[in-house]
This record gives sequence, structure tokens and C-alpha cells, in this order.
Amino acid sequence: MTAGEPAIRLGVFLAALVGMAVWEALAPRRPRAFPRAARWPSNLGIVVLDTLVVRALFPIAAVGVAGFAAARNWGLFNLTSAPFWLAAAVSIVALDFTIWAQHILFHRAPWLWRLHRMHHADLDYDVTTALRFHPGEIVLSVLIKMAAVLTLGAPAASVVAFEIVLNALAMFNHANASLPPRVEALARLVFVTPDMHRVHHSVVPAETNSNFGFNLSIWDRLSGLYRAAPASGQDGMTIGLPIFRDRRELRIDRLLTQPWRGDGRAA
Repeated sequence: MTAGEPAIRLGVFLAALVGMAVWEALAPRRPRAFPRAARWPSNLGIVVLDTLVVRALFPIAAVGVAGFAAARNWGLFNLTSAPFWLAAAVSIVALDFTIWAQHILFHRAPWLWRLHRMHHADLDYDVTTALRFHPGEIVLSVLIKMAAVLTLGAPAASVVAFEIVLNALAMFNHANASLPPRVEALARLVFVTPDMHRVHHSVVPAETNSNFGFNLSIWDRLSGLYRAAPASGQDGMTIGLPIFRDRRELRIDRLLTQPWRGDGRAA
């Protein structure tokens, strides 16, 4: 499975991106605040830049670290006789918890928030918002993920599976798309839905600091950080941050310099 990992990930990425974009067009949840042409070139450009940076700095990435650890019997599951299915399942859940905890850290620490807030400064919310992360944040995220994989001794196949699921579900829960109310209510018992995660992108600080999950909704529920809906309702909420509200901030050159401009206080 790991031999064709780049091709598998690219295929799933493109399928999820196109699928979510079509869903948004057919069943939008909210009216668009800005046309796609104003946001998509920068948001898609950022993910291309992020990919090039990661490939240049981390040629083996997290899946390579998993193979490296396995060859040397490093990490929890390489030192135990746990069956593959158990090691894989626990690794996927543990990695999801790690990403959730990392997300909170990027909100709490002022210097990390300066990087992460570029994701929140999007003035609208759709599938491309899921791709809009500063390269500096992506580099730190890869390092944290690699450390978690090394500590767990996670099977390489489970790391590939986690990366694919994380990527696809992030695009799902950032989609400006409607789910039937009953389906949405049932789905969010386990997974983060678009309506649930959209609250996290509210301009209201108390709502920005809720619903941190990307995959599983359990972490926010157990920690008391879960918020069912924005105070103004899904249609009435304002997306973004109090700063960087000028339309020019949608340009990719402005996105990349946001960490060094404006108020640096944590979210």
C-alpha cells in the first residue's frame, strides 16, 4: 500500500476536491460572500506551495518515518506483539487526537496563532478553505506528526490511511454544502460535519475557540469544547477574523505575510 502512496493520496485528494466542489454547487449551505475567482487561485496556490515545501524538506514524510521506526523496532507497537489491526486502529485514533491537540496549541500560543490565523482569515468558507494553511504551519505540523508516528511505532499502512482520511474529511467538513438535518445530526455524533466545523470559523472569539476537530467529534465533546451551533445561526454568522477583512487579503502574497502583520495575540 505504501509503495504507491503519493499516487493514492493525489487521486483521493483530486476526487474529494472535485466531489466537494460539485456538492457545493448543487446544494450550497450558505450564499457565497465572494466569487470563486476572488479566493480559489490563492487557496489552491497555497496548497501547491505547501506540497512543494514538504516534499523538499521531508522527502520521506510521516510514512517514511513509520518504515524507519519499524526497521529499528522503535516505538510502542514495534516493541509489542499487538496484532496489526489493533496497532493500525489505535494509531489512527491516536494520530487524530494528536492533530486535534496540535490545533488547540496553535490557537493558544501567540507565535503559533500568527501562522494558523491565515487559515481563519479566509472571508468565506468552502472546500478550498481546507487547503489554506501557511507553509510555516505545515512544516511544524509535519514534524509533530512524524514525532507521533515514531513514538507510536505506527504501521506504515495506518499512516497512509490516516493521511488520506484526514485530507478527505478536512475537505468534507470545510465544504459549503448541505446535509439533511437528520443525517447531519447522526453524522456529527462520530465525525466532524460542515455545520459543526463552520462554527470554528466564526468571527466571534468564543466560537473560534470551539470545535477543533477535523475527523472525530469525540475530542471536542469530551473536553467541553464542543459548540452545537453559532449564536447567530449558520446563515447569520460572519466568517473570518476581526482583522484582515480587506478584500486584498485574499491575495496569495498577502496571505504569506499575514503572520508578520497585525495583532499577534492568541485567539
